[in-house]
Amino acid sequence: MTSPLLDFQDLPLFDQIRPEHVGPAVDVLLQEAVTALEQVTAPDFPADWTAIARVLDVATERLSRAWNAVGHLNAVADTPELRAAYNEAMPRVTAFWTQLGSDERLYAKYKAIDPATLTAEQAQAHRNAVRNFVLGGAELRGAAKERFAQIQERQAELSQKFSEHALDATDAFAYFAERDELDGLPEDVIAAARAGAEAQGKAGYRLTLKMPCYLPVMQFAKSSALRERLYRAYVTRASELGDPAFDNTALITEILALREEEAKLLGYPNFGALSVVPKMAESPEQVTGFLRDLASRARPYGQRDVAELRQFAASELGLADPQPWDWSYIGEKLKEARYAFSEQEVKQYFPAPKVLAGLFKIVETLFEVSIRRDSAPVWHPTVEFYRIERQGQKVGQFYLDPSARVGKRGGAWMDDVRARWLRPDTGALQTPVAQLVCNFAEGVDGKPPLLTHDDVITLFHEFGHGLHHMLTQVNERDVSGISGVEWDAVELPSQFMENFCWEWDVLRHMTAHADTGEPLPRSLYDKMIAAKNFQSGMQTLRQIEFALFDMLLHTEFHAAGAAPGAVMALLGQVRDEVAVLPSPPFSRTPHTFTHIFSGGYAAGYYSYKWAEVLSADAYAAFEETAGADGLPSVETGRRYRQAILEAGGSRSAMDSFKAFRGREPQLDALLRHQGMAEPLAA
Repeated sequence: MTSPLLDFQDLPLFDQIRPEHVGPAVDVLLQEAVTALEQVTAPDFPADWTAIARVLDVATERLSRAWNAVGHLNAVADTPELRAAYNEAMPRVTAFWTQLGSDERLYAKYKAIDPATLTAEQAQAHRNAVRNFVLGGAELRGAAKERFAQIQERQAELSQKFSEHALDATDAFAYFAERDELDGLPEDVIAAARAGAEAQGKAGYRLTLKMPCYLPVMQFAKSSALRERLYRAYVTRASELGDPAFDNTALITEILALREEEAKLLGYPNFGALSVVPKMAESPEQVTGFLRDLASRARPYGQRDVAELRQFAASELGLADPQPWDWSYIGEKLKEARYAFSEQEVKQYFPAPKVLAGLFKIVETLFEVSIRRDSAPVWHPTVEFYRIERQGQKVGQFYLDPSARVGKRGGAWMDDVRARWLRPDTGALQTPVAQLVCNFAEGVDGKPPLLTHDDVITLFHEFGHGLHHMLTQVNERDVSGISGVEWDAVELPSQFMENFCWEWDVLRHMTAHADTGEPLPRSLYDKMIAAKNFQSGMQTLRQIEFALFDMLLHTEFHAAGAAPGAVMALLGQVRDEVAVLPSPPFSRTPHTFTHIFSGGYAAGYYSYKWAEVLSADAYAAFEETAGADGLPSVETGRRYRQAILEAGGSRSAMDSFKAFRGREPQLDALLRHQGMAEPLAA
């Protein structure tokens, strides 16, 4: 019987993949890939791009697709058995990719390819490949090469363990509250907590650290003691202050030490310098300069935000000395008082099906495509599957997995199942497929899930990534869609889509009150717009704090021989420089900072702010060309689709941006969008 992981006829057989399939399938695919590598590196094999792709790329793409399916299930449907199978196979997979990326025979073959024989897309992929060989250790020899391979394998192991600890520490917490402790919480959150307790045969209300529960508790629970209980559990997850089985402290130190060693082996002074090589930014110093410049602009606004919170807490809430677990609650109360609405009031107008229909409508209109339901094997009953068509032709497909649940990693992300590729083995065009994953609350009492406006923004953000992957017109796999796009520009299409969540002509078509079906009233929308930049100074500084900490951690920090607590000490220094709200000494933010320790953003978290400059300036083009009815211009949408989305990684992000905007990006649109364009009066 054929393993479902070895079936590449079409889409992954997610409903059939079992833990026992993983090891045997990986062995088969690794053997195929090793055989292909030996074939193309033989002395008599031609140094020809297409010939190499026909043998090696076909084999490695099969391995990637199968392993990505396993990794995806590990992230969204984690079980002890699957985790064990994944961890057992991972060292072998990592070792192969390391071997492939550093194979000097293959490197020599690629260097021997005549660029004059390549198309523009192939030439870009070829340049990237040669660069990646160098970064992958292909020029290392002997003991250095051996050590480089050991570092890669150990890093993969540690990153996976870091991610597991963060997930397990989050899943392990539950507090069964009494009804009177929940005063102030929204009814749907209370109902979900009650259902959670009943599902475990317990009395009371089950509160967790998953976002759909944790965030409303911090914003709305009147009980300071309840907020403190969840806050302390949340900020100490996966640290020495929690369950020792999930402590990430030692992992952080070892990961950082290995990254520094890897950089030194490749001839770079630190991991930050290595990290920016394939990015838009030219150096870590340019990044820290950018972040500190933005911090200096945002700081007066952040200080004003905190002063307003303190004043309101003292005068209206009787909190003369707010504690860390009070700030979200104070902020929500101040917003309600100032703008006369609450997040919960807004949430009633955003049932998930209506939001999705509104998202599809704006995408279909702007980018001249149609989105239809489709069918495919899925990993959970709540997962939906769709196809995107243009002029009746399929251009891409995507899975949507919206709900938070046990065994599913927190946060939201887009992953690719497969890339667009004019296959060199069959000559057929392979269309791209994406996975869009969120962690929204589920519906209760038979009603559809209700999304907060932040949830809506998250959905649009991830869909922006998906569009970048699915609307590409590039036929070369390594530079189609998101592949080959500089990491600090990859957030441009996602952050760009967020802007539509604030447009009246978009919102009114994607809202319907959960009980009455009425669309969002203009009066409530006006309040939302008035509150749009509420605490934007504080929020900007918070992102800069993470980004600056990340870059300094990978440039100025030396893990080898570092004193215990040195990572937290560095974070303390960054907070002293940037933050306007004090953090408690027991907060262990780094211990669940999965973006940089297990998510590919190491020395790259700045990418969010960097790309925000690009996305705000790109969106300004739509503001400048909007019609008299306020609707975005389809012509501008077409230019954006062709210059940014369809081009994928086939040219530099700066070239794509300039093709769309006619110039280099400017900071002023971002500052204007965030209400920080005008200096504050002293």
